[in-house]
Amino acid sequence: MAGLCLLAAGATVHLATVALTLAWTHSIEKIRWEEDYRATPAGIVLVEDRVQGTGAGMEPPAGATFDGQWWRYNPRVAPLPQIVLRRSGMTVSDWQVCIGGTTGAACKAMGEYLPDPKADPVTLTICP
Repeated sequence: MAGLCLLAAGATVHLATVALTLAWTHSIEKIRWEEDYRATPAGIVLVEDRVQGTGAGMEPPAGATFDGQWWRYNPRVAPLPQIVLRRSGMTVSDWQVCIGGTTGAACKAMGEYLPDPKADPVTLTICP
């Protein structure tokens, strides 16, 4: 199975993984949100969503469970060929790309992979 890549501004970054978490802080509510993705032969699968609270456009769907810190749920989304991410510069911080966990050194800002501030949009895809 090929790994996941980031594509932007003519650059291709091979992430050397088939699974990762994209994390960010909601621009209005200032609440962390995390989404787990996995590369499969059918495409990129969204495995789990987690959000630390509720607010503007962030209500957990029916069936979500609260574990004391996170609202967790498993979206029913068909595998996707790619995920397009925008980097508006208007948010609290850049996207976090987490490989092998969601704390400490496992997470790096998107800018560490794609330092060009004009690298927008960024596409998460299965590496060619």
